[in-house]
Amino acid sequence: MALSNFLIGGLWYSPLLFGKAWMKENNFTDEDLKKGNMPRIFGFTFLYSIVMAFNLAMFLNDATTTAGWGAIAGFLAGFGWVALSIFIIGQFERKSTKYMLIHGGYVTVSFVVMGLIIGIWR
Repeated sequence: MALSNFLIGGLWYSPLLFGKAWMKENNFTDEDLKKGNMPRIFGFTFLYSIVMAFNLAMFLNDATTTAGWGAIAGFLAGFGWVALSIFIIGQFERKSTKYMLIHGGYVTVSFVVMGLIIGIWR
């Protein structure tokens, strides 16, 4: 589950999907992305993904959880809690709607996939 979040993020923020738009919204250059301690960033990203997946799994820890319910619960958590929190914070930070949609879309899709996986495993 945590790995799915990590992989979706890699694809979501790649040039294939929303990477260029994300970079533009943040005024990042290719050189900016090379700065910083990338092993540390990816390490913490994976750790946070584990915590997110575990948290969702605790909410879905019921014998009646199905793949369908897992995906719906993932959507409700991803969109209803996380994406809308991003939109609230983004409003105060004066971020663009595009910026908020990129991030909100990522977490929503990621939670749906994690919920689906949890439901399949149940």
